[in-house]
Amino acid sequence: MADKTYDYDVLIIGSGPGGYVAAIRAAQLGLKTACAESRETLGGTCLNVGCIPSKAMLHASELYEEAHSGALEKFGVKLTGTKLDLNQMLAEKSKAVGELTGGIEYLFKKNKVDWLKGRATFTGANTVEVDGKAVTAKEIVIATGSSVTPLPGVDIDNDAHVVVDSTGALELPKVPKHMVVIGGGVIGLELGSVWRRLGAEVTVIEFLDQILPGMDGEVRKEAGKLFKKQGFAIRTGTKVTGVKATKTKATLTVEPAKGGDAETIEADCVLVSIGRRPNTDGLGLETIGLETNARGQIEIDGEFRTSVDGVRAIGDVVPGPMLAHKAEDEGLAVAEWIAGEVGIINHDVIPSVVYTMPEIASVGLTTEEAKERGHAVKVGKFPMMANSRAKTNRDTDGFVKVVADAETDRVLGVHIIASLAGTMIAQAAQAMEFGATSEDIAYTCHAHPTHAEALKEAAMAVQGKPIHI
Repeated sequence: MADKTYDYDVLIIGSGPGGYVAAIRAAQLGLKTACAESRETLGGTCLNVGCIPSKAMLHASELYEEAHSGALEKFGVKLTGTKLDLNQMLAEKSKAVGELTGGIEYLFKKNKVDWLKGRATFTGANTVEVDGKAVTAKEIVIATGSSVTPLPGVDIDNDAHVVVDSTGALELPKVPKHMVVIGGGVIGLELGSVWRRLGAEVTVIEFLDQILPGMDGEVRKEAGKLFKKQGFAIRTGTKVTGVKATKTKATLTVEPAKGGDAETIEADCVLVSIGRRPNTDGLGLETIGLETNARGQIEIDGEFRTSVDGVRAIGDVVPGPMLAHKAEDEGLAVAEWIAGEVGIINHDVIPSVVYTMPEIASVGLTTEEAKERGHAVKVGKFPMMANSRAKTNRDTDGFVKVVADAETDRVLGVHIIASLAGTMIAQAAQAMEFGATSEDIAYTCHAHPTHAEALKEAAMAVQGKPIHI
């Protein structure tokens, strides 16, 4: 039961992966809990217009490309007359979203979490206003997520379908002839992959000298080669200085990032995908004297407490990678801290995945980061070309790379490019969570034939003794 002074023990602002998980766990721990959410459905960006619908479109477009391109003929599967029904593809995506957002609503009811429908704004350290009503809680958790970073001077109009953000790119009514993606990061490459598979010519413009900022250097280089092989036009070291749109076309002005002559590029659709920023506008943080840092984030301590008593924060609004699973684990941990338990999350072992084909996944330190932190490193690599299952399936692009400390052999990072990289990285994360050495992974029996054997062989390669290369 809630303290008599307050309406609730815990109030979560935002129902994304961090918020809804925090709310459910808090309720499971016996706390009277509410969650304020202004969308018509629960789940935040991830379930409504992010992770889930994009993966639905990625999967559907992979199936279409396999069927349409003739790639199945080598396996004895001959198809003729295949065609795209984009409306059905979008409908199936929306169906999946509805099932999952509805599932969270069911879990709220099952766990007796009150959904306060409306936008929450602080009126005091323990009080918010939601839909014109004052609500009090002993502890308030900010879990408002993030939104698309705008590109100065570029107007996004998702309804017009010409200059769009990631939300608009999930709802295009037809396949553009030419799509330009501004930003060579995860979201731009994933959504660019969807429309390329469906028939669009895709150009990626990245300000830096390589795509996928922050990832391991060898991974970035290999990914660039693979995407170009797939038909992407990738222009690195290039900046966009202007975008002018009509009802049907857009004209971009670009120039070399280090200076040089400008040129123009025409496109049917422009996807602006240069990153995300924390959602703090409209929360009334100034009312309670809570300031954000230079990056717009809310600073927290090890128990997710902000500088204001009774207010905590998790997920994309706090420092760290903007990843749904990072927010989920913080949601579990913050609820446990509030309930008087010890909330555990290891921020050094948070995997990340790019859901292109092949997938790209990593956990821990890159080679460059490990060296910058003073580690002497030993690296083991194993190409998917030498993996029997990958070779049998004809999906041999990529490699597995294990970065270990040269003195202790402890695994510092694992980086994978492979069709199943997103699934394979889980083993690496668990191994690192238990402080594994490369030898531990190398001498763990892996089922044969599986893609996962490539991780075993990469770990063996750290010691210079892989079997199959």
